[in-house]
Amino acid sequence: MSRPRALENIRVVDFSWVRAGPWATRWLGALGAEIIKIEWPENERGRLPSTTTPQNLEVNLNNSGNFNDTNVNKKSLSLNVRSAKGLEVARRLIAISDIVIENFSSRVLRKWGLGYEELCKIKPDIVYVSMSGYGHTGRHHHYTTFGPVAQAASGLTHLSGLPDKPPAGWGWSYMDDTGGMYGAMCALTGLYHRNMTGKGQHIDQSQMVSSVPLVGPALLDFTVNGRGSRRAGFPPGNRAHWPGTPLVNNYRGPTVAPHNAYRTSPGEYNDWCVIVCHSDEEWQRLVQVMGAPSWAASPNFATVAERLQHQEELDEHIEAWTMTLGKYELTECCQAAGVRALPVQSAEDRVERDPQLRHREMYLAMDHPALGSHKVQNAPFKLSETPASNHLPSPLIGQHTREIVEGLLGYSRDELRAGFADGTFWPTKRAPFPYMEEMLQ
Repeated sequence: MSRPRALENIRVVDFSWVRAGPWATRWLGALGAEIIKIEWPENERGRLPSTTTPQNLEVNLNNSGNFNDTNVNKKSLSLNVRSAKGLEVARRLIAISDIVIENFSSRVLRKWGLGYEELCKIKPDIVYVSMSGYGHTGRHHHYTTFGPVAQAASGLTHLSGLPDKPPAGWGWSYMDDTGGMYGAMCALTGLYHRNMTGKGQHIDQSQMVSSVPLVGPALLDFTVNGRGSRRAGFPPGNRAHWPGTPLVNNYRGPTVAPHNAYRTSPGEYNDWCVIVCHSDEEWQRLVQVMGAPSWAASPNFATVAERLQHQEELDEHIEAWTMTLGKYELTECCQAAGVRALPVQSAEDRVERDPQLRHREMYLAMDHPALGSHKVQNAPFKLSETPASNHLPSPLIGQHTREIVEGLLGYSRDELRAGFADGTFWPTKRAPFPYMEEMLQ
């Protein structure tokens, strides 16, 4: 007998799009909630052709790899909520649901007639989570944003990059994923409050403001020490300290050496291992792992302070040793001796080679009607009594329209057909997919 999921019998109406909102509902789905994604083919950017569509497939709305990773554990209702009939369908669905999530700018759903105040009239205890860029209050509430834009305003972008160079930004839209996690947390908090009091609420989450706490140490440096944010040295990611910069030039804790990424055998593009020794004791452990070479006994490397002064020489010696081992073998040797070391891993490494991720079932194959069988990211946490995992592949657009409209809302087959004919459930000028034609038979 299968165990119940934590959010069993919770229904979420998902108006979100692109990344941040869908990322929130993805994890609510992994926890067992029924996620009904309301979408329209003319609007959902996430379904547009992307470089993640497998090269052997003709690009269409159903085979973007990025979309299909972001939207597992959901059902799809294709619905034109800007029409009177579509709006009525949405309202009937919300009346029997628990949570509404949307990540448009502050005016959009209110303009459609789906703002919080309107929905309270049909579902007084609804938990309504808004995930807009700037929130629904304040002079800039109407601003539109995107993950990298929110990062810029939050201070994250200013802190990244090289000295005397333009701010570098963070590459991947980091705040979309982080904002999505905040969104899921907000939904769960609102659900708990409703279950305790019987009252719903509007949760107004700002993506930009949600990123501000991530630069807390920089804020403290300004408010306590009077120092503005700066890029005084190379980013303290590999090294904790770079030559010619103050010894305390970052917010990461101890300034120590060795603290770097070192090349490993056979020296190809992704053959690296990161090694960090936080104390002289840990350094001595690494010395023993390396076979106690004579150079390691030099006074230049006896203490953290000396090693920081002679980092170039230190790193050259360490890398001469790391180049004799593969990154996974090196990791095992160091970890067995209590030295902090882990391999630098690519996507291929993580999916195919990492034994810990394999044990944790982080990447499991799912069968998708358009993409076939592919590995998909699973929940990164384990619940002992209520399992959290992927249980539905991402939906084809409008795949569950009949199931929801007829089975859940009680419309007749003729009303379903009429909705397809008049553009409520699919644009009249766009050819339907074969599975849509089948649901009308």
